[in-house]
Amino acid sequence: MIHPFYQKPARKAAPDYFTDEQYQKVRTVHASIPGYAPTPLHALQVLAHSIGIESLYVKDESFRFGLNAFKALGVSVALHLYLESHPLPSLLVSATDGNHGRAVAWQARLLGVDCVIFMPEGSSSARVRAIEEEGAHVMVVEAGYDDAVRMAHTYAMKHRGLLVQDTALPGVSEEIPMHIVLGYSTMAREALEQMSPIKPTHVFLQAGVGSMAAGVASFLLHTLRQSPPKLILMEAAPLASIALSAKEGAWQRTPDAYTLMAGLNCAEPNRRILPLLLDAFDAFFPLEDDHTVRGIRRLAHPLGDDPRIVSGESGAVGIGFLEALLSDPNWQEEKKRLALDENSTVLLFSTEGDTDPESYQKTIQGDML
Repeated sequence: MIHPFYQKPARKAAPDYFTDEQYQKVRTVHASIPGYAPTPLHALQVLAHSIGIESLYVKDESFRFGLNAFKALGVSVALHLYLESHPLPSLLVSATDGNHGRAVAWQARLLGVDCVIFMPEGSSSARVRAIEEEGAHVMVVEAGYDDAVRMAHTYAMKHRGLLVQDTALPGVSEEIPMHIVLGYSTMAREALEQMSPIKPTHVFLQAGVGSMAAGVASFLLHTLRQSPPKLILMEAAPLASIALSAKEGAWQRTPDAYTLMAGLNCAEPNRRILPLLLDAFDAFFPLEDDHTVRGIRRLAHPLGDDPRIVSGESGAVGIGFLEALLSDPNWQEEKKRLALDENSTVLLFSTEGDTDPESYQKTIQGDML
């Protein structure tokens, strides 16, 4: 059992490897993609007041490029920047629990190249089909996510393909993983522009290998350096390798495990951006599946006139945890420690929609947990 871990205190230092120039390039790349538009930012004021905070905002990434998840932001930037100085590869290769692989397959289709995607055992058939419908060949392997990443790397080396992965591997170029992290900054930029002039006091971010959390946190610390928000990291409890790394002060991995939060089922954090995560975040919370089930149901059945949001297993954990944190007496010490009160403005990111429609329907109908 990995317990919540708090920094004492977090350094809140924006990394020096992302600059204004790079963030402007990300904006330009995304604006050039047909169909680009900022995803919705929803205010859930009825829920906010019911749990005792000033405001609650949820960024809905299910509308991103028609792919039902946020991952295309990173893949598109990484490939655009790669192709500025490299020839077009004939093959793209990656490993995924679903959303990242679909984004890679989407880019391969747009570029007119082949694509092979590795997926861990237990992958949802709906997520497999979504990737195949983009034209990729999917290989479901008898291994967890992190071993699937290594298999993808070996395959790419053997077949002279380009590995498009959102985590860094020892001895492999960090160019693409870091540019994927950079691409995720668009989520944060859009959210701040949509909230303006209001600024978040607390931001909750979910993490698998941690690349999305790093990309969003980097931009927030860069832009709000004078008054940075509290940053809270959430992981699937059996796989909370970032929380474990924070506790131990060095990179750690956990045993492979399965949770409902497929996109968070990663046993190894991204080595390259782990130092940023350990510096930037105030607290690290390993969370069980019941938090995301609660979140899915709350967003599907909102209070009062709050908007309904379709959020998948990896997207809804923030809302489920926040509601529990502020309403369950068992979390009162954590609530106090995070200074969550009637003056707090919380920002969450629903990173995917119903990417497994059958599982989603069972969840909102009460057939799971």
